[in-house]
Amino acid sequence: MKTLFYILIVLLSFTTLKAQNNALFEQGNALYNEGKYAEAIDKYMAVLEADVHSAELYFNLGNAHYKLSNVAPSVYYFEKALLLKPNDKDIKNNLAFANNMTVDAIDRIPEVGFSKLIKTTTNTFSFDTWAKIAVAFAFLYVILVLLYYLSYTSSKKRIAFMASIFCLLSLCVALAFAFNKFEIDKNNKPAIVFAQESQVKTEPNLRSEEAFILHEGTKIQIIDTVDNWKKIKLVDGKTGWIDSDDIKVLKGL
Repeated sequence: MKTLFYILIVLLSFTTLKAQNNALFEQGNALYNEGKYAEAIDKYMAVLEADVHSAELYFNLGNAHYKLSNVAPSVYYFEKALLLKPNDKDIKNNLAFANNMTVDAIDRIPEVGFSKLIKTTTNTFSFDTWAKIAVAFAFLYVILVLLYYLSYTSSKKRIAFMASIFCLLSLCVALAFAFNKFEIDKNNKPAIVFAQESQVKTEPNLRSEEAFILHEGTKIQIIDTVDNWKKIKLVDGKTGWIDSDDIKVLKGL
């Protein structure tokens, strides 16, 4: 009886908290529509502080900061929204507008040939989806092998054999793409520069030479960490060390 009572209390608390967060979100939307963008941000942040995360919440935060010309937060929250909904056109469009406010013009190194094809194909699906595809082909392979041994005619055996070989090869390909996607996601550590201007050093200390300067809103990749310094890489291939306090990591809700 006590257990049931505790379960009811937890469910009631969860329902009440969800209702409160929904109310805060709607209040934020109302303030945004009235042009009160700073007040809307406060409401959205109250929802975020309750450990509630959604693409819609990040998208609205990005929009509100964009209206206030807050470059780094605008880019940051649009990028966060895109992590949750990577194919959303509205998020991509608004992120493009936010990126137009950034100062740094960094040319991306173009990918060509076979490597581009492999990367594009790998990023077509998530790791989980590639894994599910591999499991499906493994299941089909087992079924076809059984059909091969249970078939009495040579024609049916031939068809089952050829189909099983196709499924086996497809299974190997799907597994290869799954592991490749896993490695890409593991090495993908994006962050946004939040400092208005940040000196990127050649080594992880203040005494080292300046490699280049970055400004707020620029997206970077973290490739190493030493104390309070992050080694970063830009899309044009440049690398350097930046103070951890000057950036905000995107991954990790």
